[in-house]
Amino acid sequence: MSGLAGVRTFSGAAPAAETLSIMSRTLQHRGPDESSVWVGPDVGLAHARLAVLDTEHSHQPMHSPDGRWVVALDGAITNHASLRTQLDHPFRTRGDTEVVVAGLALEGISFVERLHGQFAIAAHDLRTGVTHLVRDRLGVLPLYYRHVPGGIAFASEVKALLAIGPAVEVDLRSLDAYLGSRTVPAPDTLFQGVKKVLPGHRAAITPRGHLEQTCWWTPPESDPEGIWTAGDAIEAVGDGVREAVRAALVSDVPVGVHLGGGVGSALVAAEVQQLRRDAPLPSFAVGLDVHPPDRLAWTRRTAELMGTEHHEVRLRAADFEDLWHRLTWHREAPISDPCDVAQFGLAQDAGRSVRVVLSGEGGDELFGGLPHRRLSRLAAHASLLPGKVRASVERHLGAPFAAVERQRLLGSAPPAERRAVPTPGADPYDRQVRDDVRHLLPDHLLERGDRLWTSGSLAWRPPLLDHRLVELAFRLPTSVRVRSGSTRWLLEEAARPLVPEEVIDRPRTDAPRVPLDTWFRNGLHDTAREWLGSPGSWVAHTLDPAAVRALVESPARGAQEDLQLWTLLSLEMWHHAFFGAAPVVPRPRATVVDTAPSGRP
Repeated sequence: MSGLAGVRTFSGAAPAAETLSIMSRTLQHRGPDESSVWVGPDVGLAHARLAVLDTEHSHQPMHSPDGRWVVALDGAITNHASLRTQLDHPFRTRGDTEVVVAGLALEGISFVERLHGQFAIAAHDLRTGVTHLVRDRLGVLPLYYRHVPGGIAFASEVKALLAIGPAVEVDLRSLDAYLGSRTVPAPDTLFQGVKKVLPGHRAAITPRGHLEQTCWWTPPESDPEGIWTAGDAIEAVGDGVREAVRAALVSDVPVGVHLGGGVGSALVAAEVQQLRRDAPLPSFAVGLDVHPPDRLAWTRRTAELMGTEHHEVRLRAADFEDLWHRLTWHREAPISDPCDVAQFGLAQDAGRSVRVVLSGEGGDELFGGLPHRRLSRLAAHASLLPGKVRASVERHLGAPFAAVERQRLLGSAPPAERRAVPTPGADPYDRQVRDDVRHLLPDHLLERGDRLWTSGSLAWRPPLLDHRLVELAFRLPTSVRVRSGSTRWLLEEAARPLVPEEVIDRPRTDAPRVPLDTWFRNGLHDTAREWLGSPGSWVAHTLDPAAVRALVESPARGAQEDLQLWTLLSLEMWHHAFFGAAPVVPRPRATVVDTAPSGRP
């Protein structure tokens, strides 16, 4: 990953180079190797580079030879080598950015539809005056924008947008979504006026200030029944994973794998070992001191069976409390789970030995057995259930607060434009998978993964979310993906030729929950009283005070009450980090600001 930022103005004045430099410095954890700024007549781009491909060249923002296009790229174009052979262009670098520039110069903005990989792109067309913001199909890479006086600012992370323009406020209309899922669906965020470019979309900013998003990718429909046999599906998934991992290995710097304990990450590691036999594969795992002792031991056993060069990080409760504020700053959202601090610590450790980390993220969402899938049929009819039953179903699906509880906390139902729209699909299971890919992945898991790995200045790549593999998964009917009630069998069978059977056939259990009430120094409820019961609590003033007080003072100590307290505590800490006090910003590395003329290639 890298970091990109920019400002498009409509007042006739060019954005200040210093403004762009400030935005770039805010993103230096994403790109510690080089920082550059380009200023044009009514637009400016900034780039903080993490050098992964063609490390000595490929400086950004990059210009087309005819001077028409200026491009800043975050991410990796995994098919850049094959595209290079198809384009009539005198290439001068080995990197993927020049391929993007050449394709835009030859074919226009529609060229992005030929790109594979994970990426966010800001491309300005000096001839038409249109600035294009493009986000990859699955939304692995983030891209935000915000209207500011006289223009529109955009960046890889929200914090870069907060560095310019007037102070932002909390988007109160997004609180219902947060209280219901601990995430905010795109295009909205918890920051008022800060929006996400939707996954698989591109946004065009015209010279008159109009911004319009266009969808350029959607998952395919399921194939008709009878086309796929079990054997064909297993072979296709195995081939798809192999090609996805091959593509994700495009790098000129050391690569490692995050072993998460599941079949997906083990299969990714095994494919890397097949493709790169010249050196041991670094693998990384992390645990918390409240996890069962055998949890890290099992990951260690997996690494031993597979012959990886294994590294472990184990974090304590005190580590979390010490890092909570800093982690919230990186995350830009309330911390969804205490386990996030473990991955944060893992990123700091892995960054000492590798620059790219592959993971098995997406395997459960496409082929695995997420717990809420078992309730997918019931969830489809939840709105028809009686109130108490409906609330129970919502909680089983992971909602911290059911709809009736959220309405009490907020004083009203969410506005119509913020209510969830059902995701279409062939059957309840298919609809649930599509909804996960539409919301759970980009708005939660991928957003979280991006922030936590880039906090350690690492490029993070989840090969199982290669769009070709995703399209294959969606083409398979539910009757092929689910066998005897199991949704895991397809990925497990595809893994058998490479992954030890002991890893595949180990009995699966849900990830252990952190016992929140005992993990804090003085107990979760004492911490909640300190933060949520104080006169300065933003949560207690914004939500219904009586409802917050009742929760804080309740003698109940169940898992659901702990989850609710955690949800409110994380929201309070997020507000404190971004609105209550100056954020604890890691010290930026030195940068080189290069203001280049618009015609420089």
